[in-house]
Amino acid sequence: MFHVLENRIRSAFATFIQARYGAGTPVLLDQPKQASFGELALPIAFQLAKQLKKAPKAIAQEIVAGAGSIAGVSGFEIAGNGYINVRLDRGVYGRALLEGSTEPAASRPGKMIVEHTNINPNKAAHIGHLRNAVLGDTFVRLLRASGNRVEVQNYIDNTGVQVADVVAGFHFLEHKTVAEVRQLVSSTRFDYVCWDLYARVSAYYKEHGEAIAWRQETLHAIEAGVGELSELGHIVADAIVERHLATMRRLDITYDVLPRESEILHLKFWATAFEQLKERKAIYFETEGKNKGCWVMPGAAFSSDAGEDDSKVIVRSNGTVTYVGKDIAYQMWKFGVLGRDFYYRVLRTYPDGHTIWVSTTEPSSDSPAFGKGDQVFNVIDSRQSYLQDVVEAGLRQLGYVEQAEKSVHFSYEMVALSPRTCVELGIELSEEDQKRPYVEVSGRKGLGVKADDLIDKLIETAQKEVDSRHPEAAAEERRRVAEAIATGALRYFLLKFTRNTVIAFDFQEALSFEGDTGPYVQYAAVRARNILRKLEERGMRMPDFAAALPEEAMSRQLAGEDFWQLLLAASKAGSAIERAVRGGEPSHVARYAFQLAQAFNNFYHAYPVLSEEDPEKRALLLWMTQYFQRQLRDVLGELGIHVPPYM
Repeated sequence: MFHVLENRIRSAFATFIQARYGAGTPVLLDQPKQASFGELALPIAFQLAKQLKKAPKAIAQEIVAGAGSIAGVSGFEIAGNGYINVRLDRGVYGRALLEGSTEPAASRPGKMIVEHTNINPNKAAHIGHLRNAVLGDTFVRLLRASGNRVEVQNYIDNTGVQVADVVAGFHFLEHKTVAEVRQLVSSTRFDYVCWDLYARVSAYYKEHGEAIAWRQETLHAIEAGVGELSELGHIVADAIVERHLATMRRLDITYDVLPRESEILHLKFWATAFEQLKERKAIYFETEGKNKGCWVMPGAAFSSDAGEDDSKVIVRSNGTVTYVGKDIAYQMWKFGVLGRDFYYRVLRTYPDGHTIWVSTTEPSSDSPAFGKGDQVFNVIDSRQSYLQDVVEAGLRQLGYVEQAEKSVHFSYEMVALSPRTCVELGIELSEEDQKRPYVEVSGRKGLGVKADDLIDKLIETAQKEVDSRHPEAAAEERRRVAEAIATGALRYFLLKFTRNTVIAFDFQEALSFEGDTGPYVQYAAVRARNILRKLEERGMRMPDFAAALPEEAMSRQLAGEDFWQLLLAASKAGSAIERAVRGGEPSHVARYAFQLAQAFNNFYHAYPVLSEEDPEKRALLLWMTQYFQRQLRDVLGELGIHVPPYM
């Protein structure tokens, strides 16, 4: 509701300013320094003062006089040297919330594509992958809550170096046949087997430099799509993808389509992009120097600071394509400018009816249309910023300037582990690592925590707390509650930090029922629901709020600052979501969820809802409890967090 009024005020003032002064100045809204000054403050007069060569206070007076009345606003006040303070009509505001007349987000034109998760299908997912997936999934939820049509993609690099190394490990190091690897897929935790094998192969390369030739042979076989090595590549990648999907499903994360790199190669995506890049002279063939025999993009195309030696190799001298080359073709497809498309088949359909499609080389006729986005968000860690710049530069060099500008690198920093958590997970640390604020993970070194192990450990820890508090509940129900608390704690921890913050994940901090944590917010939602449940248990009925709280009653009850500020806090979810979408920062919504939980807990401790004797006040307290409960549930839902039946 609050964001609806913000937009209404912003629009009314912008329209007047354009008509009166011919100025297209953005109308900014601030929070007043004190609640007694009103609900919003506009510094627009200061923004216009230099342009109009007038005193800000005089401009503010003209704006207030000319803008007219705005529905839901009781008045404007000019403060200081020209601030415009806004006071809302409390009765109208409260009644609008009660009636649910908050103008839901209108559908927005166009389609957004969000690509996230993107785990190399060569081993089990780890905690760093979870930050990518949780950020991407939450951003998708927020975009959809804002009325956007969103397609969720998870790119599968099934022909890359990491897959090749695991295949080489099975074939050259362990001498396993295709049949033996298939047996491992069906009889073991295959992603864990590959986790260990990948670390072994990486260590073997270091000790036996000549073995790196295994990688090249395997890469060529996989890209060509023939032979035993290629078949092993398919077995490994397909089996690991299934495990990754299962891991992400535990956190309520899913996708619409999985485009695979193998189809980018076999359906000539790259060949098509390569011809366009050559034709438009976006790349050139190097005849000398360190990049001799390679197709390269000049450094000046993607960096103003690039020197002569900063060109980026797109096609290696041995004819293999680099990651960035295939990414350029993939980004072109996302925007619908490549001139080619995938075929698709159903990979799986979940019980709720949601279907995940995967690319294939086999023609199909009954699949949805994917790609052709108007804006593309690539959720990739900040270490890949350079390569994302090259992809964007490739689009520009090809003449797709608008698409380049609508390519967004949704970057984030890494996730590490606190030394305390490493100890809890049984990871041995050196004395030096024990003194560090966090410990970095490394898949090649085998150092890290597998995502499923982390989730299992969180559930195990939460289960002990749930069992001790609710021994009378059924075992299966207690398990579901523990899962909701554990996954909520994990998602919230990964979301509460800004994207450019390095996270040191800590078990005890994440699962705490106090402070800025997921369980704290969940507990507030459970508390609110428990008040309403106790009402029913006592055989009491909820009042008819529409009759008990007409506008004049709302005005009376909300005249006091305590109730009014609590209700304002509970109604700002839309503003938090808008801010998160506008800034590409889901942490805004996590921060709001915590503030909302704090506001409810203040309400809970200050007002004994069920024992209030005054009928009108009691009706307001019950309605506010119900409203808080709904807002907490919905905001947690936007973060992908469920509210358990009890804590």
